[in-house]
Amino acid sequence: MEPRNEDYIKARIRTVPDWPQPGVQFRDITPLLQDPKTFRVLVDTFVHRYMDQKLDVVAGVDARGFILGAVVAYELNLGFVPIRKKGKLPFATVAEEYELEYGSATVEIHCDACHAGDRVLLIDDLVATGGTMIAAAKLLTRIGATVVEAAAIVDLPELGGSKLVIEQGIPLYTICDFAGH
Repeated sequence: MEPRNEDYIKARIRTVPDWPQPGVQFRDITPLLQDPKTFRVLVDTFVHRYMDQKLDVVAGVDARGFILGAVVAYELNLGFVPIRKKGKLPFATVAEEYELEYGSATVEIHCDACHAGDRVLLIDDLVATGGTMIAAAKLLTRIGATVVEAAAIVDLPELGGSKLVIEQGIPLYTICDFAGH
């Protein structure tokens, strides 16, 4: 019997203990990207979920959300919008600051990245505390778009981010989670 896509993908995510600091279990998605079959299964999981939805664009969050978001956008025959860390976009931008565990960060989007009423799929690699995903969704909303769903490969539910994203009224889909690990 073939494993479910979720199990297949989760089994190929590398856990790096104590990185970037002691006590952190870093979930490394690079093995998903390195193997052609695994990368295809990953992309196809998202494409099959969204291929029949009425979407106008895919937005990806800097930096790992770019990898997945751009490929999914291509496969869905949609445009791709980068949501970048502060200071990386060359044209007029809209910015959103959010809190990190220690301090804050800012993400930006070009002010003309979407049109009013555009239906957007927002993609990142994982949901930890939810700050980046929520800030990205706020940016899209501020320029007139509607976030149809936020999506990620991994949910780290113990950090509370997925709960916060959903509480903000943002539908959320993740392929797998690492609860209790």
